[in-house]
Amino acid sequence: MDVSVEKLDVYILAEKLADLIWTDFDTWSEKVQKTVGHQVIRSADSISANLAEGFGRYSSNDRAKFYLYSRGSFEETKSWLRKLIRRKIITDEQIKNYEVIINELVPKLNAFISKTRNTKYE
Repeated sequence: MDVSVEKLDVYILAEKLADLIWTDFDTWSEKVQKTVGHQVIRSADSISANLAEGFGRYSSNDRAKFYLYSRGSFEETKSWLRKLIRRKIITDEQIKNYEVIINELVPKLNAFISKTRNTKYE
């Protein structure tokens, strides 16, 4: 079976979340961009980047480590988004857009990590 990481639902959702944040960044004030903005872009980009890096690793231990890093980046991204919500930087419509992706990504990311923990690649 020849599967590429960019075809996985979990990866597609992670990229979608990162791209949405990337686009919204341009609407924020310079203060927000220089503080929370750069941080949330980095953490959101790291979700899919760590999935890709783990996917490219040979050993199951290496894969699992990067998939867990991906989940850590996901949690960090949610933390930054909560700050943006509390500080009234993002609109109700933007919040709903993020929630749709996040609510779909959470179970897929956790299921992906659980499934790959039990898979031997060596």
